[in-house]
Amino acid sequence: MIFWEIIAGVLGGTVGGMGMGGGTLTIPILTIFLKFQQLTAQGINLIAFLPMSIVALIIHSKNHLVAYKETWLLALVGCIFSVGGALLANQLSNIILKKMFALFLIGLGIWQLVEMIKLHKSQKTSKKE
Repeated sequence: MIFWEIIAGVLGGTVGGMGMGGGTLTIPILTIFLKFQQLTAQGINLIAFLPMSIVALIIHSKNHLVAYKETWLLALVGCIFSVGGALLANQLSNIILKKMFALFLIGLGIWQLVEMIKLHKSQKTSKKE
């Protein structure tokens, strides 16, 4: 059990530190390998995310990679709607939450695949010219 917790921390921290959302790895590890309920895994991910995001923010800020002026509206709206999301998650069953998360991951994977294909095609086109 400790092995998978360490793996979840390593992968979630690394991916989260790169700004890609470590929960996309942490939550499946917690639910599949450690058998946590979906809502519990989401809560654990959120708690783990706080210190990881603070450290990543400090590092990215020192490297001048954070656009504070352009971010305030996104952060404000995100904070407001996170209340609604948390309330909604508490009303849904574990099965529904798992299905919603699975659909999110599938959608994200399809989007990334399409973007990769577009990039590959544009690189081929620019090499021909």
